[in-house]
Amino acid sequence: MDRLPSLREELDVDFCIANGENLADGVGITPKLADRMLASGVDAITLGNHTWRRMEIVPYLNGTDRVARPANLTSTAPGKGLVYAVGRNDTRVAVINVMGSLFMDTPVSMWEVVDGLVEEARRHTPVVWVDVHGEATSEKVALAQWLDGKVTAVVGTHTHVQTNDARVLPGGTAALSDAGMTGPHNSVIGVQSDLAIKRMRTGLPVRFETAAGDVRLEGALVECNGDGRATSCETLRVSVG
Repeated sequence: MDRLPSLREELDVDFCIANGENLADGVGITPKLADRMLASGVDAITLGNHTWRRMEIVPYLNGTDRVARPANLTSTAPGKGLVYAVGRNDTRVAVINVMGSLFMDTPVSMWEVVDGLVEEARRHTPVVWVDVHGEATSEKVALAQWLDGKVTAVVGTHTHVQTNDARVLPGGTAALSDAGMTGPHNSVIGVQSDLAIKRMRTGLPVRFETAAGDVRLEGALVECNGDGRATSCETLRVSVG
């Protein structure tokens, strides 16, 4: 979080979105941590399958317009799957959060809700970002292809491993299967390696602990025109400790 303000200046970033679902020691997010992220220069936060791991976030989600949880949880779940925020250049950005189904315990298919969310978002702004939180690259690629020309960007989260497929599709939608992980890379996706390996080798319950060392900030840089069409998409990786 300390590195973000200066990085935004270096890269001339107008709007910053962060997936924060693993911020609380690797699982979930708390109101205090969400507020710290927003104060550090993040304009909007997305979540994922660990949304409910810290139940103190429930009332917070009902009262915020800058934190999106997956829209395809249930219709009665607290919070919103579509939020809006204004960046440094006074451009309003719509942020949609959906979750994939393959290898995930997702109550509702993202395909049932995403078109309506995009239509609603485009009534308010041409700049629409979709965070697709999922395990399978096939779902993320398919969603990007389906939404090509309808949204500014479709960027995946969840696997913690940055992919090498950043591109702008023919219709003007930026796409990336996974933005990667901000955290300790001398690890097994953020967990102390010996603990993760022990659980895999033995099948026994092991209490995970967050690793340390080789901390990197990873993500995606997308540029777009005023009409919301992306003009470039590239991955970002910055060493922070």
